[in-house]
Amino acid sequence: MSKIKVLTIFGTRPEAIKMAPLVKEIEKNSDTLESIVCVTAQHRQILDQVLELFEIKPDYDLDIMKDNQNLWSLTSDVLLKTKEVIETVKPDVVLVHGDTTTSMAAALSAFYAKVPVGHVEAGLRTFNKYYPFPEEINRVFADAVCTYHFAPTDESCENLKKSQIPSEHIYKTGNTVIDALIYTVENHKEEVKGLKLNPDLKTILLTSHRRENFGEPIREICNAILELVKNNKDIEVVYPVHPNPNVRKPVYELLGEKERIHLIDPLEYAQFCNLMKKAHIILTDSGGVQEEAPSLGKPVLVLRDTTERPEAVKYGTVKLVGANKDKIISMVEKLLKDDSEYKKMSESINPYGDGHACKRIVDVLKTIK
Repeated sequence: MSKIKVLTIFGTRPEAIKMAPLVKEIEKNSDTLESIVCVTAQHRQILDQVLELFEIKPDYDLDIMKDNQNLWSLTSDVLLKTKEVIETVKPDVVLVHGDTTTSMAAALSAFYAKVPVGHVEAGLRTFNKYYPFPEEINRVFADAVCTYHFAPTDESCENLKKSQIPSEHIYKTGNTVIDALIYTVENHKEEVKGLKLNPDLKTILLTSHRRENFGEPIREICNAILELVKNNKDIEVVYPVHPNPNVRKPVYELLGEKERIHLIDPLEYAQFCNLMKKAHIILTDSGGVQEEAPSLGKPVLVLRDTTERPEAVKYGTVKLVGANKDKIISMVEKLLKDDSEYKKMSESINPYGDGHACKRIVDVLKTIK
């Protein structure tokens, strides 16, 4: 009996983090599954860090990243180059993840080749096509062309059913990011080199890089940080700054060389996991961090007005503050001064999984004929 060929395609660091444990689980089942990995390198250096951490060597590396790349060229590059890979490999199924341009274009490429697609982290929605942009449409489109929908939560399953996806094509698995997080904090204890934190201060970890926060929103976030540090002498802020010039330029203009604010380069995943573990509060516009941090008992304030991860809001592990200076300051100071509020957020149940999502997905892949 021939093995089932599984072609996994991803291109950004968040995708790599969430797909890496799945690739490893597929490899563990080499008696029935053949794993082929293709990376588009929509992100280059920070993607490579994750591949090295999980010891994954891609079979195909499309290396499409360009300086300040745009959505038009990125989409066409992914579509045309994955076409060549799919025609060469002739997979039984293509796996994509989440809501990136790589995921959308690779799913379209597989659809054109009439190859079934499995969408890992299917069913997330804000129901606002411009927020987050372009991610909301990317994931809606991927769901539309997929055959296998690996949904992390009950709510994402319901979103798929509302989109007329047949129930028999929907599989609730939990989120693979919890698999990745648990593996990493248990097996890699890497510290951030050169970062000297004061053990007497509470660390606030900040990440912000999404397109919708470019321009005035990122400045509003930075001004909130300046005021928080000025008015709260018991905190320090660590901000791994994304290399995109739309982020880096205003952040360094406003927060550079300020007391108790550490601007550092993007971290390798293991370092970031361990920094999350040390943090007291996390501010982020990242989807993955909204899922990960609650497993470490950290309150998360989301620097967005909407989230496609409403389960965390419902369970109380995250709160939406947007890129609103007053809301950010108010909520951070509440968590700093109100122990009961802090405890309520930090001890809430994480709705995103138990660390066995990859096994559930592989069990489905084994049934493909």
